[in-house]
Amino acid sequence: MTSRRKFLFTSGAALVASAVTLRWHAAHAAPAAAWEVTHTDAEWRALLSPAQYEILRRGGTERPFSSPFYKEHRTGKFFCAGCQNPLFSSSTKFDSGTGWPSFWKPLERGVYTARTTSLGFRGAEVQCRRCGGHLGDVFDDGPEPTGLRYCIDGLALVFTPGAA
Repeated sequence: MTSRRKFLFTSGAALVASAVTLRWHAAHAAPAAAWEVTHTDAEWRALLSPAQYEILRRGGTERPFSSPFYKEHRTGKFFCAGCQNPLFSSSTKFDSGTGWPSFWKPLERGVYTARTTSLGFRGAEVQCRRCGGHLGDVFDDGPEPTGLRYCIDGLALVFTPGAA
């Protein structure tokens, strides 16, 4: 009986480790050459604040309700903080109550999504289509007309007021 428990425990631990590894590889699968904008690690660190680097280049997440863009209601566009690629229009922003800026649709050619299902997480990672920077995640619990919720880290964004 002990060896059966040990086998099940070891198998479970291996499964969890595999899921974590697969999620990491899925998030980092695209080679740097696939992105239009590329920099060395040192260049990214010089271009971005430490917090922006952690999110955009390492896939981190900011604390909920910490971004000033969570309550941004002016007309305008949101751009990638890493490469200034246009990502979202303010006309698609909505209050999801989650603590992160949320949008129901990206601008055309703004983002790239990579499906992920690991450790109970179901959704897709959202990356900037130009530089591959991690922006956040997309879920299927958003409002009409798309039913999607692009949950984006505010530190990954730059806002420019004006035409949406």
